[in-house]
Amino acid sequence: MKVANRLADLGLTLPAAPTPVAAYVPAVRTGNLVYTAGQIPMSEGALIATGPVPSAVGIEAAQTAARQCGLNALAVLANILDGDLDRVTRIVRLGVFVASDPGFTDQPKVANGASELMLQIFGEAGRHARAAVGSIGLPLGATVEVEVVAEVR
Repeated sequence: MKVANRLADLGLTLPAAPTPVAAYVPAVRTGNLVYTAGQIPMSEGALIATGPVPSAVGIEAAQTAARQCGLNALAVLANILDGDLDRVTRIVRLGVFVASDPGFTDQPKVANGASELMLQIFGEAGRHARAAVGSIGLPLGATVEVEVVAEVR
């Protein structure tokens, strides 16, 4: 099944690829791998979640934010692949960073928002390695940031 069809079946629309806010590029392709820059949960030009988990943002809302980060990363991938996400052969790895209160240890639960999205869209090819890391702060006060490594053809 084509990625566009899976997105439609899930009721999702790929956003416009976010533009960098500093001195970096949104993605780099080397060989058959594409590395995206970290994506924060921007939607229609605004952050959908700010502050640490769980005091400012609950786990479910943070999962939704991680899902948005994943969508933004897919938009960046689509951009570097001339709009053709069907060229993704595997999601290799996700790096998920969660703004966390001291003592919070459920970063993997938050990361599932992005991980489950990749599985829903790419099926078995969306099964990936992952790191879910707590942080005292993220860019622009975001609750979560996600980076993706994808194998492409």
